[in-house]
Parts: sequence; structure tokens; C-alpha cells
Amino acid sequence: MKSENITVVEESLGYTFLHKDLLIRALTRKAFAQEEQQQGRHCEDQEVYRILGDAILKAILVELLIESGHSSRESITNKKIELEKRESLGNLFRDLGIASFIRFGLGEQKQGIAQQSSVLGETFEALIAAVYLDKKSYETTKNLIAKLFSSQLS
Repeated sequence: MKSENITVVEESLGYTFLHKDLLIRALTRKAFAQEEQQQGRHCEDQEVYRILGDAILKAILVELLIESGHSSRESITNKKIELEKRESLGNLFRDLGIASFIRFGLGEQKQGIAQQSSVLGETFEALIAAVYLDKKSYETTKNLIAKLFSSQLS
């Protein structure tokens, strides 16, 4: 991934990575990584980051919802479900304008999955994990999520 592309992603996200490899991995789909590995090049994909990002996102969203005045289990649960749906995350990711930087495998490109909300939502979760792993900071990650979800939390 070109350094100028990394800069564009960081500016759109509002976060500068100390370890650019974390960002690149978060933007790398499994099919792309497998194709690279078949060519003898080392490449890691976003899959495990998606799991971590999903867990971190859930925890932070609950905390932010409580802070924004949601006071019942039902209210918090319903709003969290709405916010964390892959379609919602995909739309948020799409709005950042960085979907074109996801590294897709050739088959995925032919299938035209680049704009599917589920794919964008998964990549959003991977990015959350990358931010967390970059600084090992819950607070940094929480601040970024609060900023990205600010209009939906108010």
C-alpha cells in the first residue's frame, strides 16, 4: 500500500497510526492475503482483527450510550444493536470515503463486493482493532469511536 494512500486513510479516519502495518492488515481481505501468499509474499489479513474490533466496539458503544443518558437495559441494547449492525457500520465506513483502499482478492473484485455493507462493516471492525492495537489504548479507541458515532449518539 502506497504511503500517500495510508495518509489519505489516516486523515479520513482522524487517526495517525504509529504502526502502519496494523492499518494495512485491517484493510486486507483474506482472499487478497491468500493470493499474495501464493506468490511467495508474506501478507496477513483482517479476519482476527474483525473479532477483536467487534468486541471493543460493543464495549465502547455501551459505555458511550450510558454516558449519553441511556439508562435502561432495553434502551442501551436496542440502540447498540442499531449502531453495530453491519449495514450501519458499512454506511459509516462508506461515509469516511476510504472503501477504495480495501485490498480485495481478484475473485472478490470480479464479484463486485466492494460496496457491500457487510464487507465494509467487517473492515470497519478491523480498523477499530488496529487503532486499539496501535496504541494499546482503550481511551484512544473510545475517543475515535465517540467522534465517528457522535451524530448517532446525540
